[in-house]
Amino acid sequence: MHRSRLALTTFAACLPLTALSLVHIHGRDLNAPLLDSYDYIVVGCGISGLVVTNRLSEDPSVSVLCIEAGEPDQYEPIIQNPVYVGADIGGIYDWLLSTTPQTQLDGAPRPMPQGKVLGGGSILNAMCWNRGGQDDYNAWAALGNPGWDWEGMLPYFIKSETYTPVYSAELAREYSINYNPLVHGTSGPVQVSYPKFFYPQSTNLFAALNYLGVPTQYDPNDGSSAGAAFVPTDLDPVNQTRSDARRTYYDPYVSRPNFHAITGQHVTRILIEGVESNFVVDNPTPGGNEDGNGMNGVTSNEGFGFGPGGSTPALENSTIAPLFRRQSPEASNLRITGVEFAARASDARKSVTAIREVIIAAGALHSAQLLQLSGIGPSSLLDSFDIPVALDLPGVGNNLQDHCLVGTFYPYNNASYPSPTQLTTNATYNAAAELEYNTFKTGPWTAGSPNALAFNPLPLITNNSASILSGADDQDPTQFLPAGLDPTLVAGYTLQKESLVRRLAETNVASYEIINNNAGSLTLAVMHPFSRGQCYIRSPDPFEPPNIDPRWLTNPVDRQVLIEALLFNRQILATPAMLPLQAAQFVPTVDDDEEALNRIINTGIRTEFHPSGTCAMLPLEQGGVVDPRLRVYGAQNLRVVDAGIFPMIPAAHLQAVVYAVAEKVISIVGNQIYVG
Repeated sequence: MHRSRLALTTFAACLPLTALSLVHIHGRDLNAPLLDSYDYIVVGCGISGLVVTNRLSEDPSVSVLCIEAGEPDQYEPIIQNPVYVGADIGGIYDWLLSTTPQTQLDGAPRPMPQGKVLGGGSILNAMCWNRGGQDDYNAWAALGNPGWDWEGMLPYFIKSETYTPVYSAELAREYSINYNPLVHGTSGPVQVSYPKFFYPQSTNLFAALNYLGVPTQYDPNDGSSAGAAFVPTDLDPVNQTRSDARRTYYDPYVSRPNFHAITGQHVTRILIEGVESNFVVDNPTPGGNEDGNGMNGVTSNEGFGFGPGGSTPALENSTIAPLFRRQSPEASNLRITGVEFAARASDARKSVTAIREVIIAAGALHSAQLLQLSGIGPSSLLDSFDIPVALDLPGVGNNLQDHCLVGTFYPYNNASYPSPTQLTTNATYNAAAELEYNTFKTGPWTAGSPNALAFNPLPLITNNSASILSGADDQDPTQFLPAGLDPTLVAGYTLQKESLVRRLAETNVASYEIINNNAGSLTLAVMHPFSRGQCYIRSPDPFEPPNIDPRWLTNPVDRQVLIEALLFNRQILATPAMLPLQAAQFVPTVDDDEEALNRIINTGIRTEFHPSGTCAMLPLEQGGVVDPRLRVYGAQNLRVVDAGIFPMIPAAHLQAVVYAVAEKVISIVGNQIYVG
């Protein structure tokens, strides 16, 4: 076992230059104006946005602009050092979003953290790097997306990473860390490796799972993803700092003259040839939400709900632009001419022109919002806000999926085991760990990510799986969906449900995840949810956050999986391997009945920060928004490239998947010539 050295103690080019004085333009003179136009405009400089911008700009004849609402980080330790994983949620690089009240739980809203920063969620996330199972992507292909199966995705998983195996053969044996070199990259931008400290409790957990019949994965990134696994992280193996999208796809390429990025600018709508806008979308809205954040700018990761009031003037006092409707995607071929944006709600809107394409990479929540504000989405929703309907696409904002999780509290009382809690409760221990990290880049400060995980199949943890599967199979597809959905969405979900039921029965497909923090928390997250939510605008004001309703556990199958998982935790804690840790079962207690477990679930459900599916890559007749080339149906030069395109969420932490999706779409965009 590794022991720490703790003892060592375009702006429409007509704009005047003065209008650009507050715009951050990275890679060039800060006060330089934008070009009159760009070949490609990318909305959102998170993971997918920076990958796409970087790869497109490899061609020196192509100009690319990436527009980000957040600001660049300042290389703060809270961002870079793995010990601080999670500490920056609710801070200045978070959108501070919240869900609607979750009436199916306890009626309270929940925080929905999302990165508002150059690099997006890769700045805030827990750094876990895994891809999910082959079945996840084979299911995508089976839904009408040729080329998106495991074999079609694997080259782009490989392309995005430089994988460094664990540095010690002894540690690799002790923690069951194996790898298949055929599925890993050796020259990609993102550094993928392991910390220089391992908590021994991880081996106790893996032994307990093996004792109960759950295997340990050989390589969690080879597509056989069911079972326990010590997953790698996006961690630089030399300096043991976060290897995020900004530092891997942006910083090394900032000098490219054709790679432009601006920050602090909020894209308010997509400009569509021949389509007018709503007055409120198109004009300053002073006196309300200025920056687009939730919770009225309160920087807390514990808050619930949006701030009071709104920034939308009464519609009856506004001049509504004439409606121009071109609603049917089958009959439409809309041309996107650029985007409109502003730094704050009260600022005049600016615009910049796209010659070839606009690529939306704003994340599943904001991409859906932007499409709706631009007149692309469910016509009934757009009509309710007097937004001209350019394309009636019912799928925009629907099919929202997330990995919901519930925390547990079983603190380990055997003080002979090192614990991450000592970093916050023992100042002397933490000071020595900090010194070790700063001096040697080893020790507990390198091990902030919760990377000793388990992705458990339902049949391996309960005798009730057949009953749960039967109930799932017997469901009417509409029974637990939102009311009034377009028939295409029902058709799409019907096929998704068939896939989910079939895979839930398998002994090599994960139904849920155990997130182990090595201090006594075995948090549980649903991996293949049956529940579907929605993300809809709540105003024509682009700076008002959308209504985010994940509808966690509205389908009872998801709740049943969590109940069985909580009961299985008791079995884990009772194994010979776990008994030496002396866990105290506080939440839930050892004798809590199902009613008590449901109360814990209802009050404890949170997001695992993985919203997806709102702009699904599905056939149009299944409620799809984009085709297998990620082109928005009915538009000739508009794509979406982020987690919103996932037809079904994979059993993984999503960053590696988003990197691969963005790398893959470049092989599509780069091989075609747009004819305007």
